[in-house]
Amino acid sequence: MSKTDRILLYPGTFDPITLGHLDVIKRALNLADKLIVAVAVNPQKAPLFNLDERIEMIREATKDLDGVEIMSYDGLTVDFALKVGTRFIIRGLRAISDFEMEFQMALANRRLNSDVDTIFLMPSQEFAYLNSTLVKEIVRLGGDVSGLVPPNAVRMLKEKFS
Repeated sequence: MSKTDRILLYPGTFDPITLGHLDVIKRALNLADKLIVAVAVNPQKAPLFNLDERIEMIREATKDLDGVEIMSYDGLTVDFALKVGTRFIIRGLRAISDFEMEFQMALANRRLNSDVDTIFLMPSQEFAYLNSTLVKEIVRLGGDVSGLVPPNAVRMLKEKFS
């Protein structure tokens, strides 16, 4: 990577990755030479999938996309952004309720490091309602999540809930 390469950081828990996440990843790739999908290690959350499973799920789902790198991190997102050589964090916005929380997080990140900016991307309308919590609840109740998550995530979810 040269200094002129545009690198963006897309952090999240991705538990599991959804087609909405993939939509944001594809949109972000239109803005960057390289997109780092950063899987957060957050002791406050109790993810269904462990870190290695989430990384593998994302790797499989993005294998045909050039310019995607998957990494894990813990600590402050702004610190990780600078560590990987970017000043831009990508966040997906589905609804007004997302905006309020994401806006607060972006302002907090700016306060922590004014050199790092947040770029908000909206997913396609068909994914505007979609989130990982909803997907897990549908599977837990015996529903089909094909068309909401990549095929490898469907398989991994079924294994977790069987």
